[in-house]
Amino acid sequence: MQHGCCGHPGIYIVRILFVGCEDSLPSDLLTLVADMDEAWRVQRVADAASALEGLLDAPPDVVVVAPALPDMTSDALLERIRTLRPAVSRIAVASGHPSVRLLSLAHRFLPSPISEAQLLETLASLEELRDLLDNPALRDRIGRIEKLPSPPQTYLALVQALEADDTSAGDIAQLVSGDPAIAARVLQLSNSAYFSLGRSITDLRSAVTRLGMVTMRDLVLASEVFAYAARGDIDRPAMQQRALMAAQLARRILPESSLELGATAALLADIGLLLPGVRDERTPPDPHADDTAGHTEAGAYLLGLWGLPMPIIEAVAFQRDPVRAGTRSFWITGAVHVATALAAGEPVREDYLQRTGVLGKLDGWRAHAAQLRGLDVAQPA
Repeated sequence: MQHGCCGHPGIYIVRILFVGCEDSLPSDLLTLVADMDEAWRVQRVADAASALEGLLDAPPDVVVVAPALPDMTSDALLERIRTLRPAVSRIAVASGHPSVRLLSLAHRFLPSPISEAQLLETLASLEELRDLLDNPALRDRIGRIEKLPSPPQTYLALVQALEADDTSAGDIAQLVSGDPAIAARVLQLSNSAYFSLGRSITDLRSAVTRLGMVTMRDLVLASEVFAYAARGDIDRPAMQQRALMAAQLARRILPESSLELGATAALLADIGLLLPGVRDERTPPDPHADDTAGHTEAGAYLLGLWGLPMPIIEAVAFQRDPVRAGTRSFWITGAVHVATALAAGEPVREDYLQRTGVLGKLDGWRAHAAQLRGLDVAQPA
């Protein structure tokens, strides 16, 4: 991560700029961040004008903006930062629910008052993301996109609800009912040939019970992610169908301890295709086109900005060439490679499967993919 040498071989500075006064960003919090890692260089300015002046002289890697500033709104500052230095990772501290405008400008959100643990985890994950995808041009390109897909709020709320011991099917139904498009999709799938037992389902609670929590989680995530409409040149229903099939295949491939991570990664593997100006790596590159970002690394970078776990980000980034992941064993990246290839009808890297000792399972995985394709369980609305 070439930010600038800090005086020690092999260590590079990560510049973190906090914008806001003591009330929002206490000095002891900033001191904690500065002491946490010798490569982190922390600076604080009180107003937007000082932040913009410093942005031109020595741009930070990460900027954390308080909810209120004396000379400019926080969303106006974030918009200026996006225009001037699009590669900077933008974190907004929000008091209450973020506005729609703020959702389109910030990469991450921290609730006010800031939790020390949450702030440190956020900064560390952004640094890890830059280490994994050390591609300044990619960061710059994605940073310039005026409207990135927002993190899937219904899905995140659903995951949190499912972690509670006392969550019922009624609770899940109430949560899903807040998004009419997702609610309609849940009812449609629960009445499909694959799940139907001959009795029509018309209420969400019964639909949740019939589908099961695992399928519900996949369906909600796919419905939110593929609703993003920044591009009109892609077949989003076909993408959603392929993604749901890949998620089911990943569950079949992986052991129980990691199947949920793998299924989520497979479901999100093609999310980069939703971003404008991103190239589908399944098609030959245009020699006359500008050097556009490929959809795997672009998607991985977006998921990193959302704060998803690193194994998911790695699997999305290296799905087409799992050897690049650098692991000797067949794990989430390998499973996502197999699942997405089979779902798309593409060749699988048999040399990689041979090296990792799972080539003998490929015929069974192919048979399961053929079965899923025949059932067409993910037929889009």
